[in-house]
Amino acid sequence: MAELKNGASGPAFSLLDQDGTKVQLSEYAGKKLLLYFYPKADTPGCTTQACSIRDAMPDLSDSGITAVGISPDKPAALKKFKDKYDLNFTLLSDPDHKIAEAYGTWGKKSMYGKEYEGIIRSSFLLDEQGKVIRAWYKVSPKDTVPLAREALAG
Repeated sequence: MAELKNGASGPAFSLLDQDGTKVQLSEYAGKKLLLYFYPKADTPGCTTQACSIRDAMPDLSDSGITAVGISPDKPAALKKFKDKYDLNFTLLSDPDHKIAEAYGTWGKKSMYGKEYEGIIRSSFLLDEQGKVIRAWYKVSPKDTVPLAREALAG
């Protein structure tokens, strides 16, 4: 897994959102983007992370930041997750995990002694040109927003 470094260009993507609409990274040009990868919609950690971003969106928006979450879930599961928690940002479906691989967020994990491949929870703050301001790999669900705010402040 090759991790993205600060200053690298965020790999382009074209993925379906929770409504089945194609969304591309280029649509966010001119805006800062908090892009985060999470393992599975409506699981405890992913819900904590999504709800913290939802609650912070007014402040993030005031700072010119848009948020987008990416997971391997299908659009229907993303729609259900978004509606259930009234999420105020876009969720994208990466079922073949090609974009996760491009961002270095797909790799070996282990649970209960069993190894498997999956999403490594990670967040990226991209600038208006799509370059990485900061990248956080193996981020805690509760730390996504505080880390983004810290990066903006300093």
